[in-house]
Amino acid sequence: MAKAKETVSRTLIVALVLSVVFSVVVSTAAVSLRPAQIKNQNLDIKTNILAAAGMLQSGDSADDIEEAFARFDVRLLDLDSGDFVEPSDVGVEDPMKYDMYKAASDPQMSTNIPSSEDKAGIKRRPNVAKIFTLTENDELVRVVLPVHGYGLWSTLYGFVSLEGDANTIEGLGFYDHAETPGLGGEVDNPRWKSQWVGKEVYGDELEEPQIRLVKGGVSAGASEREHKVDALSGATLTSRGVEQLVNYWMGDRGYAPFLKKLREGEV
Repeated sequence: MAKAKETVSRTLIVALVLSVVFSVVVSTAAVSLRPAQIKNQNLDIKTNILAAAGMLQSGDSADDIEEAFARFDVRLLDLDSGDFVEPSDVGVEDPMKYDMYKAASDPQMSTNIPSSEDKAGIKRRPNVAKIFTLTENDELVRVVLPVHGYGLWSTLYGFVSLEGDANTIEGLGFYDHAETPGLGGEVDNPRWKSQWVGKEVYGDELEEPQIRLVKGGVSAGASEREHKVDALSGATLTSRGVEQLVNYWMGDRGYAPFLKKLREGEV
């Protein structure tokens, strides 16, 4: 009996030692790989920003992407006032390190959206957004704005790029979603995304966003064609989600106060 107990004890000790060793190995690997993971995540975000802005070239290397992205200024924007804020106002030194989606879950850094106004289905909106502007010869030529909202099965995260007039769309792209492949997942289709280029967010009065996704496609003679894009075939709810999230973020609760100041030369 004593021998059996000794065998069990040894087995438990060996199992415990192995568990500790494996835990240390896994933890060490996780810590050592973390910088590389963060670098890859940042590179992916920069890649998607450049793609939305029409500045990503086939075959671009990581160095090419970093060089192109370096032309942008990363700015933090108070969504209510439409004014820029300092990184220190949100507790960071580097604006790239500010996470607007993490801020959206913090009641002190976000605003609850009444269901009657929550077209994008996001429930809470960060008070401060991180945006990307490109200036050439002292003139704004691009502004890339993060957007997100609910589709059919998931929240879609992406970017809308506008020309310097703060109205004409240069590109739209989503980098994270779980919509149905072949249906709602066609938001990734380059052919569909190309339809957004040149569309105008606002009408003649430059007030309410006018983007519409049209079931059955936009005919050549359609009225207000400059605001319309073909809906995704067989994906009515995803199409509606895209339409609503774009219009929400281009509206008064999103970037509209800032875009209005841009057009009027106040920022």
